Amino acid sequence: MSLRRQLVFSLLLLVVVVLSAVAVYMWFGGPEVTLLDAVYMAVITITTVGYGEIVDTHANPGLRLFNIFFILVGIGIMLYVFSVSTAFIVEGELNHYIRRRKMMKQIRDMNDHLIICGAGETGAYLVKELMKTGNVFVVIDHDESRLERIAQMGDVPVIKGEGGDENILTAARIHHARALATVLPEDKDNLLITVTARLLNPNLRIVARCAESRMIEKLLRHGANSAISPNMIGGMRLASELIRPSVVSFLDVMLRDHSGTLRVEEIAVAESSSWVGKKLKDLGMQGRYNLLTLAIRNPDGEMKFNPREDTVLGKSDVLVVMGDVSNVWEARDASGSRIPHRPA
Repeated sequence: MSLRRQLVFSLLLLVVVVLSAVAVYMWFGGPEVTLLDAVYMAVITITTVGYGEIVDTHANPGLRLFNIFFILVGIGIMLYVFSVSTAFIVEGELNHYIRRRKMMKQIRDMNDHLIICGAGETGAYLVKELMKTGNVFVVIDHDESRLERIAQMGDVPVIKGEGGDENILTAARIHHARALATVLPEDKDNLLITVTARLLNPNLRIVARCAESRMIEKLLRHGANSAISPNMIGGMRLASELIRPSVVSFLDVMLRDHSGTLRVEEIAVAESSSWVGKKLKDLGMQGRYNLLTLAIRNPDGEMKFNPREDTVLGKSDVLVVMGDVSNVWEARDASGSRIPHRPA
């Protein structure tokens, strides 16, 4: 039995014994004994305080025998309650319970967030990157030890359960989420999560990990917006190390630099944004935000690389920029982006 159940059981046992004593005192004490008198008598007896007998037991030997039994039983119950309460606090169960309640409230307040299904090695790297780039997210996994390792990385909300369970995904507020990544080691599990998530939220962006390249098409056909094969990515990285090592070194420095968080990011221009109709040079991307504009993607999917300064931004355009993440969030706020981000 867990400490939490032991604590609840001991408290219930204490309440039952005290209420039983109250009933006995009122029944055998006579009509002059009130409910308050009986409760007071039960409390001072079980705690062995001994302020004096409110209920007279001298004239009733049976009541006195009950008092002796009640004291002996009460001492044992009180010791049990104190020992379980102490263990509950010392072993961190109370802190864990408080942290759990705080975490669930944090999840209930989430909107337009990310959901990560899987807290293994791939999930851990994903969590690190999302934390570095200031994104709001929640992690789902059925393994307690993996979730504990994720929680130790920082203030990361986690939910214990199966990612393919509709109730678990609902608890993660999938109906209000922006995107979901499923990074479990088994393709069949990622496929189940993809199908379930797509049914729950048709507008959700879903990115799935797949071990076998033949599963990519199946994942895309059943609801994933993108499917990533670690083997394919690994092969491309090996090829890059062979033929373009300087480019790889640049990317490594960008991703592993601890003095800053230089990333290639995107800034969406909302339909109601003040940026709509303005020229790129008027935004001051480089002078004001210290960001380098690499490309602009139009709503129809057309990508304009190295756009000219006189390029006019339209509704739902997406700017692909490179710079420090803090500057990216500043530019997003200025553009009217509603994407929530973690406080610095």
